[in-house]
Amino acid sequence: MTILDEIIAYKRTEVQEKKELYPVKLLEKSPYFIAQPVSLEKYLLRRDLIGIIAEFKRKSPSKGIINEFADPATVCLEYMQSGASALSVITDNKYFGGSNKDLTTARKFNYCPILRKDFILDEYQVIEARSIGADAILLIAEVLSEKELKNLSELAFSLQLEVLFEVHDKKNIDKLPANARIVGVNNRNLKNFEVNIQHSLDLLTELPDSTVKIAESGIDSPQTAAMLLSSGFSGLLMGERFMREANPGRACKLFIRKLENETV
Repeated sequence: MTILDEIIAYKRTEVQEKKELYPVKLLEKSPYFIAQPVSLEKYLLRRDLIGIIAEFKRKSPSKGIINEFADPATVCLEYMQSGASALSVITDNKYFGGSNKDLTTARKFNYCPILRKDFILDEYQVIEARSIGADAILLIAEVLSEKELKNLSELAFSLQLEVLFEVHDKKNIDKLPANARIVGVNNRNLKNFEVNIQHSLDLLTELPDSTVKIAESGIDSPQTAAMLLSSGFSGLLMGERFMREANPGRACKLFIRKLENETV
């Protein structure tokens, strides 16, 4: 069993427990259900922003503890003030040290779009994402069937949530629904967690022309980021690069400033 298999098996159990503790009717009473979500797509295409989706995460299965005691209120606000186009907040607790509360906290201090990053397998999690203040969700094609991708995304759209569809190979791309608008290429192999930036470039031409394209994982330098943007990506999802610093917000600000110089 790979770490991905382990995560998915645990997530299914976790979701069943949540359904019993916090039924859908309770989730639908959240004030975020009547709030108007912010468009991730529009923010990624804004000319006054550079396309960084800055991620808040405390740890990962491959790296262990990254920034255990980081405060989502402080970090996420500083991300936005630094010029990030959007935020990504990991809500998985067991493997990434996150929580729904992290996202809700980030929501209170930010007006830019927030992506809920988790291993979403069930319609319940989509409704839950809306209830905690997310504007968009991540759907990972590697762990979902074509039918599941279609059904989960349609539910998300009906709730006014946008979807970042994550792919890792050509087979994943072939499963995407026709109305997929935002597609991310993960440079990290989820089965062995190896990272290769070339992966994004190799799959770029395979992505539908109409999609907003995002490169994910392993982007360490402004030079690499500039190269990916000039190649055709509209956004970059980055977490560890900032979170491993003592001050993630400042690290994000300096990175964006250098990236802007690279893209002049």
